[in-house]
Amino acid sequence: IMFQSFSTINGWNYYEMLFLYGFSLIALTPMQCLFDNNWSLRNYVYEGDFIKYCFRPINIFFYYISEVFDVKGLGQLLMGGITLVYAWNKLCLPFNWSSILLLFIAFLSASLFMIAIMNIAAASCFWIINSGFVMVTMFKFTNYAKFPASIYDGFFRFIFSFIIPIAFIAYYPSLIFLRPTEIPILTYLSPVLGILFFYISYKIWMKGASKYSGTGN
Repeated sequence: IMFQSFSTINGWNYYEMLFLYGFSLIALTPMQCLFDNNWSLRNYVYEGDFIKYCFRPINIFFYYISEVFDVKGLGQLLMGGITLVYAWNKLCLPFNWSSILLLFIAFLSASLFMIAIMNIAAASCFWIINSGFVMVTMFKFTNYAKFPASIYDGFFRFIFSFIIPIAFIAYYPSLIFLRPTEIPILTYLSPVLGILFFYISYKIWMKGASKYSGTGN
């Protein structure tokens, strides 16, 4: 609908925007499928049921997260895959073994950022009462991941790159394929930063879990 009124958005055409949209859907899939139990964490904490995860000789984070697999994420994966393939063909992007490898690394890096954001948002329930708004707010920010960060002014580009790093979910990884002559340093650093950010989110989650003592007396 937007592109019926104008041909580009700050230099990004219709098929490039579709590429970002499809890429972001695929990057969100691991979080949707494997980490969906984060949405229920605050209920377990407030109702006291989280205490059961503290008594088993197994990593609490793995134990809790692995209980749920959300099949709805597979529909998201299918939609994202169809959109990405369609945009890829329309843009006449090269498809070979190197591009497949780069695409895999890009997806993995982007997924780590999304998972980390939601890990931190979910862990807020260990310190904040009625923290559901934190999860909802952070998830809504993912809508901005479907647009190139270059359309925002400097302030929001900084926020979306270093505070709430949603620009790493689609924009920075996609530049490898869409702007191969204009790749910024943050694109090259995406895999390392993704692993680091995920590790930080894991430590925050575990820190909150270690402070949990139940709701009884």
